[in-house]
Amino acid sequence: MDQSVLGYSLTALAISLPCFYLALILLSPPPIITRPSEKTYRSRKSLKDPLSLPSLADAASIDLSVIIPAYNETSRLPSMLETTLDHLNSTSIHQTRTYELIIIDDGSKDDTSALALKLAQQHLNSDIRVVTLEKNLGKGGAVRHGMLHARGNRLLMVDADGASRFEDLELLWKKMDELGPKNEPTVVVGSRAHLVKTEAVVKRSVLRNILMYGLHTILRIVGVGHIRDTQCGFKLFSRRAAQQIFPAQHLATWIFDVELLLLAKQLGVPVAEVPVQWHEVAGSKLNVVKDSLQMLRDLLVLRANQLTGRWKVSP
Repeated sequence: MDQSVLGYSLTALAISLPCFYLALILLSPPPIITRPSEKTYRSRKSLKDPLSLPSLADAASIDLSVIIPAYNETSRLPSMLETTLDHLNSTSIHQTRTYELIIIDDGSKDDTSALALKLAQQHLNSDIRVVTLEKNLGKGGAVRHGMLHARGNRLLMVDADGASRFEDLELLWKKMDELGPKNEPTVVVGSRAHLVKTEAVVKRSVLRNILMYGLHTILRIVGVGHIRDTQCGFKLFSRRAAQQIFPAQHLATWIFDVELLLLAKQLGVPVAEVPVQWHEVAGSKLNVVKDSLQMLRDLLVLRANQLTGRWKVSP
């Protein structure tokens, strides 16, 4: 009887393991493909003739790259750019820091690229580069693309909605100076965790708050519970950290932030969390229920691929 049970168990295991592996392959996202046109950018100096993008593998040539993923952002991008450039062009910053803005139009259906180029022509003292992806990848894919072609010694990802106060970049910058004074691989993330009991969060729907707490519980299980706010779209990377992390990124969807933090942890890259100011901005593309379910699926796919060795990372 015992041998019979053992035989059935081994048979079930022999059948389930290949089925699990096949399901993992089918559920995993395909490799992110970069098309020839996406390896170029336009700017106010080259409106019609695209220029070749540089590579993250190259040495840094400026102090800061600001990566702005944008999907159908004609309504929110102008004010966000205004506040961003006001800070970067302020006397104290402009005299000590060179920068570029890389706007990644993630296959928008509106005139996001055209608007971005129009705005670039209005700011003659700023290097604003516009990259247009042929198809929508997702926020994670757009951020990855911008990072892989940035020139900065430090690279900031920031949402196009302007929800994070851009001046708080200086808080992240200071913390990175402390963590990596000699340009060591480091990551500093903006955090809204201190706002959890404030009006900005309390006014959210009950469903959204329940899903938020549920996500935090799952994140603790998968290994990034040490970061209280993984999803804030305001993260600063040293160039050496970006060179290790972004080539290894697989997820292009909303949960890509978690993959970045897991990769940093696996690579031994220190991550610090800094409180930043944040406010809700109308026009979010996030479908709370649908995207939360997708996040859960992608988290499971991510961890399964890492645990089975299909997605490997090396320093």
